[in-house]
Amino acid sequence: MTLLTLFSSSGLEEYMLPCYTKQYFGIDCFGCGIQRSLALILQGEFVEAFKMYPAIYTLILLFGVIGVNIFYKFNYAQRLIRDLAIISFVIIAINFIIKHVIN
Repeated sequence: MTLLTLFSSSGLEEYMLPCYTKQYFGIDCFGCGIQRSLALILQGEFVEAFKMYPAIYTLILLFGVIGVNIFYKFNYAQRLIRDLAIISFVIIAINFIIKHVIN
């Protein structure tokens, strides 16, 4: 059994953490959807992952740059990390506003 087969099984959702904000207050938090989005990426559903959590790709890139920067220091790493963090935050905030204010 390959790792992709393991993650692509429908039983993966059984191990996801619950959102207590949604559970107690009835609204999505800023991170709601990120686990399901990662599961969709592992299943190869890239467009659906973006629809589930639009900031998923910028966050993956952000954490990838941080990981590379830990082991291999490169020029402009701090600026790139800052810019990716800002872009991710803006996408998350816009998504939150669209979900709760506009809809």
